[in-house]
Amino acid sequence: MSIETLFKPFQLKSLALKNRFVMAPMTRSFSPGGVPTDAVAAYYLRRAAGGTGLILSEGTVVARQASSNDANIPHFYGEDALAGWRRVISQVHAAGGAMAPQIWHMGVMAPHKSGWLPPVPFEGPSGLDKDGQVGGVAMSLTDIQNTIAAFAQAAADAKRLGFDTVEIHGAHGYLVDQFFWDQTNRRTDEYGGKTLAERSRFAVDLVKAVRQAVGPDFPIILRLSQWKQGAYDYRLAKTPEEMAAWLVPLADAGVDIFHCSQRRFEDPEFAGSDLNFAGWAKKLTGKATITVGSVGLSGDFIRGFQGESSTAQAFDNLLERFDRGDFDLVAVGRALLSDADWVEKVKTGRLADLHGFKPSDLAILS
Repeated sequence: MSIETLFKPFQLKSLALKNRFVMAPMTRSFSPGGVPTDAVAAYYLRRAAGGTGLILSEGTVVARQASSNDANIPHFYGEDALAGWRRVISQVHAAGGAMAPQIWHMGVMAPHKSGWLPPVPFEGPSGLDKDGQVGGVAMSLTDIQNTIAAFAQAAADAKRLGFDTVEIHGAHGYLVDQFFWDQTNRRTDEYGGKTLAERSRFAVDLVKAVRQAVGPDFPIILRLSQWKQGAYDYRLAKTPEEMAAWLVPLADAGVDIFHCSQRRFEDPEFAGSDLNFAGWAKKLTGKATITVGSVGLSGDFIRGFQGESSTAQAFDNLLERFDRGDFDLVAVGRALLSDADWVEKVKTGRLADLHGFKPSDLAILS
């Protein structure tokens, strides 16, 4: 097996990538008032110049007053924020890269450590936080429809600004995921239900609206996770059958690529098979998938955000799974955050020059 296999081009609808490496979305909180700065544009430019095939932006929130718990999280709405994102994508394209914004609503969240709060209460399917405690308000049907419309508008703006694709954040215990999870979704109307498939209606309706907004040829990526913040071993779908009932309707609604978040990409999803989450998603839906989770690094990202450093590690397990067709694209997070030239170093065989991740890297926009 050769690392060169990950440098084959990738084409899906209007999306053309020069290699299979994706920069994973990583929250940076360097956009005062929600507006990405020139420094943010330079940060993404360096990753594009360093050879990354597809850049997924940090999470960028849609036009709902309670969509964020952090004043420095970028918006994907409003004249000033969208002008900032136009500068970002122009510079990424000038460097030969491709990019998607990750559009996001946090749902019911704990207040930010800064003490900042949105002007209205946090909102979610039942107003419950990850511990099942009241942390906000339950969304009305009008709130739900307006939120779906906000995602659709953000996706349409992404296409209008010249982005190559768009990613919907449906993972990690945020709003879309709060609808999936029985701990946070206890609704008794059409957006609730006893099964994961029933609780997926919000996401299905959202994807359909985004598809209508961007047209048939603009790819839609959906990021999903089984695990939740504070519940790292949780599984939404406990069997392949439950996973199929969850993912197939989302694929039918318009998802082109499933971005399957795991703590460690090599971990099998179900007993009796070594397929990971991305492998199962591809097998069950026939759609392209992105694998992610501690690629190229020792130690998973949860430990990284808890203050643990990681070192570079070999790619043998990744290459074996890619070569047999388990997934189509490979997302890299912390390694690319620490080293903008990581992809180019891998391409040119400078593996000895790869360095690990230090938690202090999170405080620097470089």
